[in-house]
Amino acid sequence: MGKKIIDYSIKIFWIFVIGSVFGFFAEMLYALVYTRTLEIRQGLVYGPFIQIYGAGAVAYYILISNIQEPKKAFFSGIFMGGALEYLCSFFQEIFFGTISWDYSDLFMNLNGRTSLLYCVYWGMIAIIYLKIAYPAIQKAEPILYKKSIRVITVFFVLFMAFDITISCMAGNRQQERRQNIPANSAVDEFLDRNYPDQLLDRIYNNKKDV
Repeated sequence: MGKKIIDYSIKIFWIFVIGSVFGFFAEMLYALVYTRTLEIRQGLVYGPFIQIYGAGAVAYYILISNIQEPKKAFFSGIFMGGALEYLCSFFQEIFFGTISWDYSDLFMNLNGRTSLLYCVYWGMIAIIYLKIAYPAIQKAEPILYKKSIRVITVFFVLFMAFDITISCMAGNRQQERRQNIPANSAVDEFLDRNYPDQLLDRIYNNKKDV
């Protein structure tokens, strides 16, 4: 039982990582097509990761893998993607005082956090996932349980835990700086020194203050 839980956790972790990397390149390609400029968008301070796509990949795996019909996958992806976008935008605004997307000018949007158009995109990705990504995951699954991959996984889990933690801390401290809250600890001083507004604004170039 314990081994099954560990194996499942390893699989979910790598699905999250690969999905996050896919999101990084998808956003770069999207910007290149629609704005004809090369934009590097990141969701974390270090590395080519956009975690909402990683969360979406995990949700696809959990909720859509057992669906057989592309039509059902499409509509499931619509509702799942819309809910995920809305919640991520909502909590980003609550915790960091910023948003990374605003669909207020699009038809049938919900508080600017999600819209019909982007829900349809999530539905289309669900079909692609079902037909291409899920079979690839099944083929690659035995590789994930090799001893060498397990060792790599441990180190990568530690790195991702650090990356997510420092990204959240830096983002929260930036919000405090913009509210003119002075550094009250050695940690605050460390964040001010190593993660100034100029750096964070360059990394998160598509975010907006609320």
